[in-house]
Amino acid sequence: MLTTLQTAYTDTRAADLAWALGREPLPALATLDVDLPGATLQLRLLGASHQVLLEEEHGTCSETVACIPGSSTPLPLGVAKRVGDWEYEFAARVETLSPGSFAGRAQELLALVADHPNGLAGVFPGSPYAFTAMLAQRHEGQVHWRTWHAYPQDGQLVATRTRVGIRVPAVL
Repeated sequence: MLTTLQTAYTDTRAADLAWALGREPLPALATLDVDLPGATLQLRLLGASHQVLLEEEHGTCSETVACIPGSSTPLPLGVAKRVGDWEYEFAARVETLSPGSFAGRAQELLALVADHPNGLAGVFPGSPYAFTAMLAQRHEGQVHWRTWHAYPQDGQLVATRTRVGIRVPAVL
């Protein structure tokens, strides 16, 4: 699903993003409810950021990547944590692209997400390449989602990848 977000574009940068696990739902500009086998997700677009709410038989999980005032947790390159019965893995990278490469990559990502049944993308007014996009799926018993945050003024694209799955006990 592709939507134009009804908000003023604020000049945020990749460096302004922070990561948080377990936050309460924040006000969303657009949402998409995704039903996967054994799990329900809500993909949420928040201004220049995202939030994913996951519910599964083993519990709930909330991931937020946003410009969070007063946050002391910057966007990490990677996180691996146990959350209840789950293993949670998060990875992020920031790409800096030339204007032509940025535009091409932005068009490619928006087309991918807009046509996917488990995809949500929001474009900010004023620039067709200022967007946040999200895509979710279930693969081999685990829930996966990817996000992209585009900052055309700097030619930066922030890509995140998350995997949540039930912790498998070690076999001795």
